[in-house]
Amino acid sequence: MSASPLPRPLKGIVPPMVTPLLGRDELDHYGLSRLVEHLVSGGMAGLFLLGTTGEGPSLSYRLRYELIEKTCELVAGRVPVLVGITDTSLVEAVELATFSRDAGAAAAVAAPPYYFPVEQPPLLTFLSRLADESPLPLFLYNMPSCVKASLAFETVEALARHANVVGLKDSSGDMAYFRRALTLREARPDWTILMGPEHLMAESVLAGSDGGVTGGANLHPRLFVEQYEAASRRDQPTIDRLQSDVVALARIYNVGGSGMAAYLCGLKCALELADICSGHLAEPFTAFGSREREQIERLLGETSLGYARIS
Repeated sequence: MSASPLPRPLKGIVPPMVTPLLGRDELDHYGLSRLVEHLVSGGMAGLFLLGTTGEGPSLSYRLRYELIEKTCELVAGRVPVLVGITDTSLVEAVELATFSRDAGAAAAVAAPPYYFPVEQPPLLTFLSRLADESPLPLFLYNMPSCVKASLAFETVEALARHANVVGLKDSSGDMAYFRRALTLREARPDWTILMGPEHLMAESVLAGSDGGVTGGANLHPRLFVEQYEAASRRDQPTIDRLQSDVVALARIYNVGGSGMAAYLCGLKCALELADICSGHLAEPFTAFGSREREQIERLLGETSLGYARIS
């Protein structure tokens, strides 16, 4: 299947798409179809599969392949599809990138391998070899909260010299690091630099980034597109107004606790309440019960955003 060309740089909102599930190792095909249409029609610049929000590391390889193939079929070249290939095995990462290329994806995304603690020199070697062997252009993914290694600026700087490394998604939340990463554009003006944490997306665009990989866009894509566009034209009043909605939406990420589990459970619960896809999660996480669902419903009702239901 032909892929949508990858813009260089890629600008806009590229949501880390949730993986709709009906049960253990069972893809929610109906929900996936609704979610893809919701995102593409919502103005997304691309879709990022199998990231943190997509529960990539918790899914079987069989289901990952199925998700990639079905999503590329549904997207049908309308926007670029980026696929997370983060793995502890270089061989598996390359195989996933190869399958993704054949299915019609436009790029691969890789964070550091996440089991053994790894210093920067071997990490640089690992990612350089991955870039050598990947048949797809490779985005680096700095996600220190979920792996044992951050991508040091010097490592990113070295990898930016590799022709097949085309950008960075930074989810560290460290604006000083992010601003330093933006200086790499001097040598690589074609490089894409995207912000992960959604509350920092507008600030990052004002600083010179290309956009964001915002989880909340799964539920309310237009909110983040409109804020990105406002930041691109430096419309501070509109940025501030929409930031209030971004902050209000984020309250669903802290129901029943905090951290990654609460974020994933809250987002998937909201998507189920919006009749977009099932709220089932991959183990080790489980979907919210009635008490938490009522809290999510109340919080969504208190925002100006509503439930984002689609027809």
